[in-house]
Amino acid sequence: MSLVAHDEITGISSGPDFSRAVPEWFANEQRKAWSEFERLPAPSRMDQPWRFSNVKLLDLSSFKRSESVGQQTRTEILERSRALGEVAGRLVFAGEELIQREVFSEKLRQRGVIFQPLEQAMVEHSELFRKHFMAHPATLGSARFAALHKALVSSGTFLYVPRGVEIDLPIEIFHWLHGDNAAVFPHLLLVADELAKVTVIESFQSFDKEAPGFACGVNDLIAGPGAKITYVCAQTWGENVRALQINTTTVDHDGGAMSLNLHLGARYSRFESLSRMVGEGARSDLLAVSIADGEQEFDARTLQDHISPHTTSDLLYKNALDGRARSIFGGLIRVEPHAHFTDAYQKVRNLLLSDDAEADSMPGLEILADNVRCTHGATSGQINADELFYLRARGISVPVAQRLIVGGFLNEVVQRLDHQAIAGRLHDLIEHKFARNH
Repeated sequence: MSLVAHDEITGISSGPDFSRAVPEWFANEQRKAWSEFERLPAPSRMDQPWRFSNVKLLDLSSFKRSESVGQQTRTEILERSRALGEVAGRLVFAGEELIQREVFSEKLRQRGVIFQPLEQAMVEHSELFRKHFMAHPATLGSARFAALHKALVSSGTFLYVPRGVEIDLPIEIFHWLHGDNAAVFPHLLLVADELAKVTVIESFQSFDKEAPGFACGVNDLIAGPGAKITYVCAQTWGENVRALQINTTTVDHDGGAMSLNLHLGARYSRFESLSRMVGEGARSDLLAVSIADGEQEFDARTLQDHISPHTTSDLLYKNALDGRARSIFGGLIRVEPHAHFTDAYQKVRNLLLSDDAEADSMPGLEILADNVRCTHGATSGQINADELFYLRARGISVPVAQRLIVGGFLNEVVQRLDHQAIAGRLHDLIEHKFARNH
């Protein structure tokens, strides 16, 4: 297999940077992706998939490729990359650089589990990699940014769990932004074969909470027949980061995928989730919690695509908005022809903590089959005055009372996650954001 290496280019507007050697076929794919990125127009608020979005924040001209970290920064990042006590494995990325890889179970490797960086997987497991890497187009508005990601991605995680293997402890992955105007392109390719089971928590953080930056990530989650995937995203980018995350989840017959996305950081964060139920009995649970304040904007677009009969999906998104923060939700349940006996739910609830906060929700249905049960809805409201009065009457200050009420409101989502350690980690992050602002 021939490898292609290129001179380093720092600005992301200059095109692909192959500072590492990559297979020739992958280099060709990146060239095609760059041409597609240049061809596709920038998003406009006139485009339905970008309705209500502040697209002016997506000017990429100032961003550059992340630089290598110094020893002191590396040491501090590693010290801060410990969210859970016990894990099956851990990868830590600083920018595009892998700075730590830990695998704690030799037995899992012997059973065929593959847990390695993308650039290694595309060489050693090229057939499996090529079959699943960004196999489905971005259909929810960010095709241009998906092309940018494909053209510039140089690192990330490949995780393959063979047939019948269950990984009891979670896999932990950290992505760090460092430096002013740095750009990163994190990627996760997770393939769980038939009857496999795995849990992954992926954390996105900024070394300097005030530094501007850009993140454009993609994850591909593939659950084979009877497989179970639990994926958790904990996004705490710095306050001046622009971030996009594009997810595609594919679930085969009798398989299940649960994803929980916690959005706390970034000036602007857009999350797109395409969930495809391709086999009978497939199930997908899509959960999200967002807490926004100041001028933050969180933009979520989803598609629950039921392709086979007897499939289930359940979406529950909850947002708490303070200051002049905004949330946008555009979601669709689509039942394809012959996908009879589909059972699909979509619920979005927004809690407005100030008069200036704004929530725009656009749920929808497209049903092309018979004998289905599909419900969707979105609500927005403020803190119940009676609940607030009840707590204040017992000597609890307004900020603490609000925090308790909001915590109870959001807890319904986190409780759906059947993992005590990860749920505790998410609660800690939520508490930290509230403590920072009060």
